[in-house]
Amino acid sequence: MNYSYWELKEWFSSIDFTIVGSGIVGLNCALELKKNHPKAKVLIIEKGMLPQGASTKNAGFACFGSISEIIDDLNAHTEQEIYNLVNKRWKGLQLLRKNLGDKNINFLQHKGYELCESESFFNECISKKEQINKLLKPIFKDDVFSISENKFNFKNVHQQYITNNFEGQIDTGKMAFELLNKAQKLGVKILNNISVESFSETGNLVAVKTDKITFKTDKLFIATNGFANQLLEEKVKPARAQVLVTKPIKNLHIKGTFHLDKGYYYFRNINDRILLGGGRNLDFKTEETTEFGLTDIIQNKLERILKETILPNTDFEIEHRWSGIMGVGNQKKTIVKQLSGNVFCGVRLGGMGIAIGSLVGKELAELID
Repeated sequence: MNYSYWELKEWFSSIDFTIVGSGIVGLNCALELKKNHPKAKVLIIEKGMLPQGASTKNAGFACFGSISEIIDDLNAHTEQEIYNLVNKRWKGLQLLRKNLGDKNINFLQHKGYELCESESFFNECISKKEQINKLLKPIFKDDVFSISENKFNFKNVHQQYITNNFEGQIDTGKMAFELLNKAQKLGVKILNNISVESFSETGNLVAVKTDKITFKTDKLFIATNGFANQLLEEKVKPARAQVLVTKPIKNLHIKGTFHLDKGYYYFRNINDRILLGGGRNLDFKTEETTEFGLTDIIQNKLERILKETILPNTDFEIEHRWSGIMGVGNQKKTIVKQLSGNVFCGVRLGGMGIAIGSLVGKELAELID
């Protein structure tokens, strides 16, 4: 260890709150802690150069559940549980927009669309439409789901879509920048490229061992979502999502967020490009990993969907590919709880980080009040 007196004093002594993870949950937790404890010393530890989890590696969907996802969830959850889930996601989205401002995150409400690959699947969704609209009406004061014609000329799908009238999209790069900016202006310290290896409680303090230094903090908040099982014994599994984006396409007429094959594939327009992701259902076991990477089976399928369904009569080139790590489990409910005297966690966002991340971060911070 080669740290000066000044460095140790400024960064690693008398820390009130340490947060592991600088994604949407960790940063919102820091903002709420600073709001409730303005004089507190707050430190965020991030293992990546940028937020390493899914916060800036996702598709930027401001969504709260497509109709097929909700139908699927009704098989394992009660109507009240589904209502609570959607209500929390919607509240989280409103909190995100209020905290950062629509313009600062490029929020656009272009609606969301469920594409059905067969007549029978379309009919199954339609048969539940009224039930789900009735269930969600107290939240939205209007019907969430309606039927639209195939105005985007997609191929190999039913010629009518089920439209989510309240779904939107954001720029998650701008979102992360705004959150980081707000946190730093409040005096939150953020250390990047430093990995937490373990922690242990000693009296009223928590000793945090990293790959660079070991230090002590009054309270520890773990907000690592997809990487949670590296530090915690909670029911959270990593789920890798692979994504690609095309080069700009002239006269691109597609606008909105789109869900295909029960949401296992998803795409949207962004800056005259198509961003497309998904496919972990092709190989669940391989994609249950915290390792970033791409696989031929999924990348080939994504390209085939682009060519055969989304852009059947348009030439396109892929400009960039990447992957992100989500945190999922057998239940959709997030895990926000006190683990021991001075250790807390907010994890298992289930692929809905944009929707619920702000609220989970706030709830995590409020565990000590």
